[in-house]
Amino acid sequence: MQHFDLLVIGAGSGGVRASRIAASLGAKVAVAEERYLGGTCVNVGCVPKKLFVYASHFSDLFSQSRGYGWSLTDPQLSWQRLRENKDREIARLNGVYGNLLDKAGVTLLEGHARLLGPGRVMIADQEVSAERIIIAVGGWPFVPEFPGREHVIDSNEVFYLDDLPEEIAIVGGGYIAAEFAGIFNGLGVKTHLIYRRELFLRGFDREIREFMAEQMQAKGIELHFNTDVDSITVTDTGARHVALNNGKSLTVGQVMYATGRRPLLDNLGLENTSVSLTDKGTIAVDDGFETAEPGIYAIGDVVGRAELTPVALAEGMALARNLFGEAGQPVNYDLIPTAVFTQPNIATVGLSEELAREKYTDIAVYQSSFKPMQLSLTDSPERCLLKVIVDVASDKVVGCHMAGPDAGEIIQGLAVAMTAGATKSDFDRTIGIHPTLAEEFVTLREPR
Repeated sequence: MQHFDLLVIGAGSGGVRASRIAASLGAKVAVAEERYLGGTCVNVGCVPKKLFVYASHFSDLFSQSRGYGWSLTDPQLSWQRLRENKDREIARLNGVYGNLLDKAGVTLLEGHARLLGPGRVMIADQEVSAERIIIAVGGWPFVPEFPGREHVIDSNEVFYLDDLPEEIAIVGGGYIAAEFAGIFNGLGVKTHLIYRRELFLRGFDREIREFMAEQMQAKGIELHFNTDVDSITVTDTGARHVALNNGKSLTVGQVMYATGRRPLLDNLGLENTSVSLTDKGTIAVDDGFETAEPGIYAIGDVVGRAELTPVALAEGMALARNLFGEAGQPVNYDLIPTAVFTQPNIATVGLSEELAREKYTDIAVYQSSFKPMQLSLTDSPERCLLKVIVDVASDKVVGCHMAGPDAGEIIQGLAVAMTAGATKSDFDRTIGIHPTLAEEFVTLREPR
């Protein structure tokens, strides 16, 4: 039986980072993986989604180019070529992750891992032992039970469609649903977004959410809020007939469900340990990521603190350093920048206006909405919205929000400033880069 100082279950972003750091600190490390290297992000998440987002932008760019003197005749999309090119890039990245593990001296064990007890794991038909185990298995799309559930695709399967439908209904109100609504709309598919609550993107700044609903509708996406699916049937032509709970119906070529994800704990053998779950179905861990079973830890989406790739990376790095090196800095969940790759993009760091009003006695809100300069020679109705939220008592910037071109690229820099404790005075004395959209963040002078 092979024995390791550390066995990581799951070769996603968090698991790979933890294993590489631990190996660099002298530990004998193995990673168990039954599917693909890189986890959700590389294979059916951030990376292929962003590639599809790039592809979907070209319809706008082709249209807008006319205002700048370009003349293009009938551009055509080949979905098959896009999918094949995406698959080739993902395969390349799988190889990169494999090389990273190999160069770090980490043993890759291929197959499903199941805990047999503390320190013992069965991987395919091989039993191994380890002093410490990290569970980093990530999540899996969740589709609720309803009549016709078998006729939908989820947010994994969407990356492997054989053909692009002429019309699609996307069910859900999170960032995955909103992003794919923009992707399909940009690729020329008539797109419906169905969400059971009054407004999508819950947890983001309310004004940003309302602004994005307006922008998406202006681009032709049909939003069905306060609406849910009762049932789905397939017609004689293979179309999906979607019966809604408001008495209306849609007939579309495809239905995609983006209704959340659940920890991928199937047949993991947790019952053979003292590992416990939270009320949300995630693995319960303490501040050091240790479960109720000593020596077994968990990181990433499976613990559900913030289901983002950079958070899993930070957790994996901190845990590996705490276990095999000098204690690392604790992971700070207070200022996590995030982006939604809709069209236009959304990016945010810090508190929404609603949460800031709950936390602080007095806040000042600075904001601006305008047509980006790059669209000034076009007939595009797209606008952008920027917000800076300040705690008046300390002058500290406590929230930055943006919906507009390259929002993620811009907010990343502001996240550095906020992490360093920037005040509104710091923003005001910063010289802007002109002419850019980003300079607006340092030229906002009057609160709303």
